[in-house]
Amino acid sequence: MLESVRYPAPGCIVEYLEGNAVQIAMVMEEAGGKLRLFLPNRRETRLASGRLLPWLGPLHEGAPGKDEMARLLEVHKARRETAAAAVPVGELWELAQGEVEAAPALWFAELMETAPGPDEVAAYGRALLACKSHFRFQPPDFLVYDAETVERRLAEQKAREEREALVAGGAAFLRLLWEAASGRRELPPPGDSAFAAEGVPWPAPEVAERLKALLRARMIDPETQEDDALWRLLAKGLPDVPHLPLQLLMAWGELPPHHDFWLDRAGYDAGDAWWRPFASEVAGLAAGGGPALPGCELPFISIDSAATRDVDDAFYVEEKPDGGWDVTVALACPAASWPFGSPLDRAVLHRATSIYLPEGDCHMLPEQLGTDAWSLRAGEERPAFCVRAAVDSAGRIGECRFFAARARLAANLAYPDAQAVLDGRATPGNPAAPHAAQLRMGLALARARQAARIAAGAIVMDRPEPQLALEGEGRDTTVRLFCGEPTPDAQMLVAELMILASAALAEWGAANHVPLLHRTQDVAVPREYAGVWTRPEDMARILRALIPSSLEVAPRPHAALALPRYAPVTSPLRRYPDLVNEAQALHMLATGTPRWDAAALSALLEQISPALDAAGQVQRFRPRYWKLLYFRQQGDKAWWPGVITEENEAFATVSLPEQGLFVRARRKLFDERATPGMRVQVRLGKVQPLYNEIQILEVAPADEDPPLP
Repeated sequence: MLESVRYPAPGCIVEYLEGNAVQIAMVMEEAGGKLRLFLPNRRETRLASGRLLPWLGPLHEGAPGKDEMARLLEVHKARRETAAAAVPVGELWELAQGEVEAAPALWFAELMETAPGPDEVAAYGRALLACKSHFRFQPPDFLVYDAETVERRLAEQKAREEREALVAGGAAFLRLLWEAASGRRELPPPGDSAFAAEGVPWPAPEVAERLKALLRARMIDPETQEDDALWRLLAKGLPDVPHLPLQLLMAWGELPPHHDFWLDRAGYDAGDAWWRPFASEVAGLAAGGGPALPGCELPFISIDSAATRDVDDAFYVEEKPDGGWDVTVALACPAASWPFGSPLDRAVLHRATSIYLPEGDCHMLPEQLGTDAWSLRAGEERPAFCVRAAVDSAGRIGECRFFAARARLAANLAYPDAQAVLDGRATPGNPAAPHAAQLRMGLALARARQAARIAAGAIVMDRPEPQLALEGEGRDTTVRLFCGEPTPDAQMLVAELMILASAALAEWGAANHVPLLHRTQDVAVPREYAGVWTRPEDMARILRALIPSSLEVAPRPHAALALPRYAPVTSPLRRYPDLVNEAQALHMLATGTPRWDAAALSALLEQISPALDAAGQVQRFRPRYWKLLYFRQQGDKAWWPGVITEENEAFATVSLPEQGLFVRARRKLFDERATPGMRVQVRLGKVQPLYNEIQILEVAPADEDPPLP
């Protein structure tokens, strides 16, 4: 080995950067700063001497032949690579930090070696170049980063490496998942040799976890900007379809078929395990220990669906000798001992409402409380918030009184049983029969109240909602859609009493300056819209004149109910605003002051409203998903009876009353007779439940036989 030199004479070993990698070469000729170099692959290249790295040598004189030059380059290259891999870069940085701000490769080599030769100096240069987190190459020296900069750059380097590993190990795998999701192939199990032979191995565990997290994040928030660039790289070549992350996760087996992503977006935990972190607090509430309440001996009855376990309202009606009624509505009273501001309360506020779905109910409260300890079960004493009101024979509300008490219901009735009694067709053994007088008085009161509200401008939509039932599991789930037994009188009885109680509370709050949460719909509607409406075209026309109701602290009118103010309170087990209103009233009755002033209630509403909106999306879109799956399972040859509810030059909307669905189609599918109210038959197809898509394929008048398939 010859001594190193300071100039790139012929025979000198030099290095330079090409494509961010160190290249080794031997100088064949130098003239005016221009070099002709010989490379290890026996090719030649030209290079400006300014591009050389600042370590030269050794110098091999005597113009060796090409074979010898290639051999020498391989020897030096191997020696330098081996030495560079052994350089203790971290120790070098610790020794250099605080000693120098910058130094050449030779300085670092001499720090660790005795009389380092050209190959050793080059090895240190290579190692320092590779350690970009600790050093920066600023020819001819290496700058030494301070500790804070090193920490930051190490974090950036780790993130960059993880990103590169994710893209390298994830992009092809996601494409394979899409093939499985779209039914073009089955996803082989992990470790399948044929699968790996295709060049698309299962991702490493750490890559798989990162992929799952990324897919879940984008499923929950498709508009998120976090990791957006990374997602674009991974999803390159995949179709731009709705809910792609969800479909990939289902194909992967990380989510079950028909997964309810709306619950994920709402941050709403299904089932009854979400409250386990607060188990001791829940156990204490279930054991009782709230304020002592006087007894109320009225034999209340409740009417609910047969499957209802969270019974939160009941009633007792008495006829007055001079006409009219005295009615007492008993409401479940969780507010009597509810721990507002506790971790449990914050979790319940985040849920905000119970959600009832074909696949199961999601209760706002822990079931130990909402369906057990505080549910108004017949024969068991429960705390109750009671609304007692006088109603005259014309349905006008008179004097009202509010009180808390211990109530014991005489019966929990189901709608069909109550309706059978009201129809006069109760059979022996009907549990509602002993309460026939109560039911008839309640119905008479309800009819008078509804008539009074309609006279004031109320709009009543009599629109039975079909029921959904699921059979089977996973991909084998089938949907059954059917109309339950009609129970119009029993349902109207309950609805009117609940409206009465909430209207009475709102009036009491206004009279006593108690801030409450109000359900408002402050819009002017034509007087002729008042009444009970059953035809789809009428309901569609009237709904276009209304606006959605909203929850506010201000006691503004509710147009459809024809009430000057309305403060919901009748479902404190199921809706957080009702729980708040109940607590506000109880506190006022007990202390003479409200629990929250208007400003505090407004601040609380800012937390409640987003949670209610998110849960509302689940309640709206999830049943619709199952309805669309039902139609898809019926095939595209079936014909369905419908009613045109809206029509213009471009589109027409058809209501399917028996299925509770509206479908829009281009006007050209309909004949010239198409007008709102016209009965038609429609054939449906191209149903994509996940994408919320369904199309009318063909239309025929209801009085004509549909075309043969």
